[in-house]
Order: sequence, then structure tokens, then C-alpha cells
Amino acid sequence: MGKLVVMDHPLILHKVSMIRNKLTGSKEFRELVSEIAMLMAYEATRDLQLEEVEIETPLTKMKTKMLSGKKLAIVPILRAGLGMVDGLLSLIPAARVGHIGLYRDPETLEPVEYYCKLPSDIAERDILLIDPMLATGGSASAAIQFLKEKGAVNIRFMCIIASRKGIDVIRNEHPDVDLYVAAVDEELNDHAYIVPGLGDAGDRLFGTR
Repeated sequence: MGKLVVMDHPLILHKVSMIRNKLTGSKEFRELVSEIAMLMAYEATRDLQLEEVEIETPLTKMKTKMLSGKKLAIVPILRAGLGMVDGLLSLIPAARVGHIGLYRDPETLEPVEYYCKLPSDIAERDILLIDPMLATGGSASAAIQFLKEKGAVNIRFMCIIASRKGIDVIRNEHPDVDLYVAAVDEELNDHAYIVPGLGDAGDRLFGTR
């Protein structure tokens, strides 16, 4: 079974409280989401493989550790996932970025794919799939399945606020995927919004309604 990591760092919890606040405007919301993603990335990348290399400092040669193994890909679920990309790239600037576009059918609440563009070597990369919200779990599960169909094997899903139901769906349908979550809310309302949540993350990121 993949890991479930719920963040407890004070800076993350503080910033999550700020994005929940309905008085937080789009500019500050975008900045906070990016900062939260960057802070969460420390934990989500904790077990990346290292190798010993030899370098030369201004004083002497030494053996030290650097990243090895597979390269990384960051894959936001459109459109809200875009808000987390810059925070991750600030730590992992060499990562490739793919995009998966999904919308939720208003009648069935099932995810529908409208866009998928991934690095050509996606099967050879460790993947950080990102979306600020994990509500019903349908869109995230579908995105994970798309990645697997393209050959991806090492997938980590990172979100800011998750419902208990969404977590259960991912762990049941994709037990090999590690989950990194900043906060867990227990309820979904009749429109499949997380409660208390923070509203529509896409609308709040981009100032739309």
C-alpha cells in the first residue's frame, strides 16, 4: 500500500488556514498555493534516490551526495493544478511539466478528459501529480489511470485539501500511489464540494466565477 502523508508543519497549516479564508483575494491566494506546494515538496521528495559523487571545493576534493535515478515530471490536473507548478519548479527546476485536462460532468459528477500532453519519456520519470483539491477522487483517479496507460509506474499525488472519501477512493483504486496531503476534511456537500474546504480552487486562483 502506498503511503498517506498528512502534513503537520506549522508553516503549511498556517498558510492553509489563510487560503481557506474567503477574504483572501486571488493574488494572495495564488502566492500562498505556490508556497504551500513548495513546502509540501520537501516531504514528497524525501525518498528520492541519491548517489555518491566526487566534486572539488575551492579547498579540496570530496565525496558528496547528489540526486540519481529517474528524473522527475510534474503533472498538474487542469486548471487548478497550475497554481502549484511554480512552487515545485522553484525547487526542481529541471523537472519536465505535463498537463492533464479534466472536467466533472455536472450530471454524473464523473471526470471527462479534454486534454492530455505529457513528456515523451513519461514512463521513465518519477511523477508528481498535483491538484489543490481531492474531493470525490474521480478526477485524480482518472488522471492516475491515464498516466499508467502511458507507462508511468512511480506516481505520487499531492494535494492541499482532501476529503476522506477522496483519499479512500485513491487508496482503493490505486493502492500503489503515495498520497501527500496538507489537510483532511471529512465532508462533501450535495455538489461534491469539500466542506469546510476553500470553495472552487480554480476560480479563486484565476479570479473567475
